Amino acid sequence: MPTPNVKRIGVSGTGMIAYGFVRLIKQHYPDMVISRVLTRRPLDSFTDFPLPEALTNSIDDLVDHSDLVVECSGDVFHGTAVIERAFEAGLPVVTVNAELQVTTGSYLAGKGLLTEAEGDQPGSLAALHEDALQMGFQPLVYGNMKGYLNHDPTPEDMAYWAARQGISVDQTTSFTDGTKVQIEQVIVGNGLGATITRQGLEGLASTNLDDSASLLGMMAERAGQPIVDYVVPSGYAAGGVFLVCRHDKEQAPAIEYFKLGRGPYYTLVRPFHLCSLEVGKTVRRVLNGGGVLLNNSTRPTLGVAAIAKRAMRPGDLIERGIGGFQFRGEAIRLADQPDYVPIGLLRKTALKRAVEPGQLITFDDVDILPSRALDIVVQQRRAMFGPFRDDSGWDAAGPLGMVALGG
Repeated sequence: MPTPNVKRIGVSGTGMIAYGFVRLIKQHYPDMVISRVLTRRPLDSFTDFPLPEALTNSIDDLVDHSDLVVECSGDVFHGTAVIERAFEAGLPVVTVNAELQVTTGSYLAGKGLLTEAEGDQPGSLAALHEDALQMGFQPLVYGNMKGYLNHDPTPEDMAYWAARQGISVDQTTSFTDGTKVQIEQVIVGNGLGATITRQGLEGLASTNLDDSASLLGMMAERAGQPIVDYVVPSGYAAGGVFLVCRHDKEQAPAIEYFKLGRGPYYTLVRPFHLCSLEVGKTVRRVLNGGGVLLNNSTRPTLGVAAIAKRAMRPGDLIERGIGGFQFRGEAIRLADQPDYVPIGLLRKTALKRAVEPGQLITFDDVDILPSRALDIVVQQRRAMFGPFRDDSGWDAAGPLGMVALGG
């Protein structure tokens, strides 16, 4: 039994992030103990998990033995169920699940303490944002660095790189085709009050980060508010995050002396994000009363839509959206595309209509299986926009309304 001062941390997920986080807490955080690790796999199928005695298949067992839950399953549907159950028990939740955040996270953020963790790019940008504000900088751009981009990779290439990197084909594909960076930047935009310059972001090819940063800074000032975006570096290392900021003119000589250049745009770079090795910092922040680092906000303005990679016919089955070979994600303004389908909802979904490469998918185009995640999206969409036009299926009497409401 842990001592009264040791906090019980429950983990949802048994992938690479969970594996590294469990080992980290076990070895380096004496004020915490991993109490339960939730998995959907058979318990006897694990051979090398660092804490096999903590494994459970029961959400209730996880929640009943935790003071805080870390949700890192990478699954929108399962993660939503885990978080709702944790909130029913009054527990705070730390996620490493940006896919969930941009799909159901805004609803969940209104029901309990929900924060994305430092370590993945969104949390790392939020931490850098906090540092920048304390130094008097005014952020204009929240930037991500994308090492490689191919909007339509082949299954063979993705299988090769997944095996080489030790992660799933789904993850490898979502990283490669740009879906993940779009998701990451949307949660940052929603959480920190930034927007986008265009659907899908700029994604500048970049040989010099300062030059690219200055260009993005000018775009943000033309937009009249901070923006989120990313660069694809060539000639310098990717893997980190950056801010483009302004500062008081009176500080310019000192900032130039501090080697950040002459301005007016200053680039603050965090050249790493160490994923599972940093999650413990956010867990401790929450346990110590530090509150939310980042979430998708309760009033989002951005979303991630599904864009077809190839032509498809009515009746074609969409096995999965994120990490699949039929669709990729793009950041959109909600006001521009109020009937878009969040890419995180596409799972075992049938097409109702033919689609063409590059087409943005709306609820007119698909039959979506009932789920709690769909209910949440419907509820939020109606709260934001009211009943949609009759032929969209979003009016209260329409087919989607009947599915979402259990009719």
